[in-house]
Amino acid sequence: MNDTLAGWLQILALLAVLALSYRPLGDYMAHILTSPRHWKVEKFLYRAGGVDGDADQRWPVYLRSVLAFSAMSVLFLYGLQRLQNHLPLAEGMAAVNPATSFNTAVSFVTNTNWQSYSGESTMGHLVQMAGLAVQNFVSAAVGIAVVAALIRGFTRRRTDRVGNFWVDLTRIVLRLLLPMAFVFAIILVACGAIQNFHGVHSISTIVGDHQSITGGPVASQETIKELGTNGGGFYNANSAHPFENPNAFTNIVEIYLLLVISACLPRTFGTMVGDKRQGYAILAVMALIWAASVAIITVNELHSYHSAAGHAAGGMLEGKEQRIGVWGSALFAASTTLTSTGAVNSFHDSFTPLGGGTTIFNMMLGEIAPGGTGSGLYGMLILAIITVFVAGLMVGRTPEYLGKKLGGREMKFASLYILTTPAVVLVGAGIAMALPGERANMLNTGAHGFSEVLYAFTSAANNNGSAFAGITVTSNWWNTALGLAMLIGRFLPMVFILALAGSLGKQQPVPATAGTLPTHRPQFVGLLTAVVIIVVGLTYFPALALGPLAEGLH
Repeated sequence: MNDTLAGWLQILALLAVLALSYRPLGDYMAHILTSPRHWKVEKFLYRAGGVDGDADQRWPVYLRSVLAFSAMSVLFLYGLQRLQNHLPLAEGMAAVNPATSFNTAVSFVTNTNWQSYSGESTMGHLVQMAGLAVQNFVSAAVGIAVVAALIRGFTRRRTDRVGNFWVDLTRIVLRLLLPMAFVFAIILVACGAIQNFHGVHSISTIVGDHQSITGGPVASQETIKELGTNGGGFYNANSAHPFENPNAFTNIVEIYLLLVISACLPRTFGTMVGDKRQGYAILAVMALIWAASVAIITVNELHSYHSAAGHAAGGMLEGKEQRIGVWGSALFAASTTLTSTGAVNSFHDSFTPLGGGTTIFNMMLGEIAPGGTGSGLYGMLILAIITVFVAGLMVGRTPEYLGKKLGGREMKFASLYILTTPAVVLVGAGIAMALPGERANMLNTGAHGFSEVLYAFTSAANNNGSAFAGITVTSNWWNTALGLAMLIGRFLPMVFILALAGSLGKQQPVPATAGTLPTHRPQFVGLLTAVVIIVVGLTYFPALALGPLAEGLH
């Protein structure tokens, strides 16, 4: 009973602080993305980079800027890892091997943060700070910048200019991410997370054994890891490690951080398009999906039908930290897989079949509830466009969304966006299962082993980064295959998003009429929710039936 009360209290506390943040943070982000004024430090950076801060880019130029910046980031991070042993603060770490360096560089630049290595025994402090933590900031900012460009496509008329990527990137990092990360890093340190430059310490345990413990600048990286929906941990145990996530209070703080920006972006959207009701409608769909996921995972982890030990212990405690418990673990698991965070405070491979299957399904939804920083909102807006199109077909009317007609060109971009990630997931998982050598990396056989492979490609293609942790992915094949899945899953959808933004921006808005579908009412919320579930269900159901559903119904 006490655990149940504590569980409900932490959910209610989380919802309360998110609700209090929604309006001020959402409006502030809208101000960042629309203000004509530049800070002095921003002007200095523009001059240093040869950027005209007042220029407006056409969507192909905006796209090339995104791709060029990301490509240079991959090369820089790859080189930093390969040269690690020659750099200061390496803490005795050797140079990272080429395959792992490629996978890690791609992983952090794409906001995936998939880790096929143990951070505390592979990366020195300089690589962690100047490489991984920096990408945590800028990869999150890229996602917000892209959704800002899409929103401008709805608000502008007769132009394919969607903003300035370099201005958006700079403002998001300096005005939003850095200040919030600084404040919450102090909070985490005050609550027990570590922040130092200590190397490896050897200590004696109470049973007389010796254990090596690595210190480092953990709290600062932990904060932006969650705030930017990145997810890569300083330690291999990620947010299950007490140096990253010391107690139940920091657990709630970290869940808040990984949700807050994405949950407030619908307010930014509503403010920028001039109709805050649109933001509330999008938020309602996100909240419904999030609540359903939390409920399903929590119930399955509390009331397992697969383990007598689970009943006796009051829930499935394997792979969960006692200081966090089942409620805190389930809440974290639902939130991290519904965003593109991928951080874990428990091991999803130890979850019940239906609890673990729900974490896979969360990622298959495209991580839209509320999703990654920026990517969650633009994914939901694509589904809103699909919903309006479906409704238009029902009444024989050209669909419109926010005053913009959705013709063949717009629907092609939306459809290609929807098809990209499932194609990467299903093709990648199919190839892995067809290769005996790669299939041998599964630590489990049967349905659960297939779930491990399906989870890996779902996590990579959706830029989540979490894993079932029951599969060995350190081989060159896995590092390369998952790296390619991350690249395609991140940047090909951005191509379609920015092309759609340019196409919408060229249009002259049309006035609403009696036949226009209201997109701010409960009717649209229900229809959009149904489209989200049906589109994903039809796409992934056969694969889910072979994995978590087969295991859960066994």
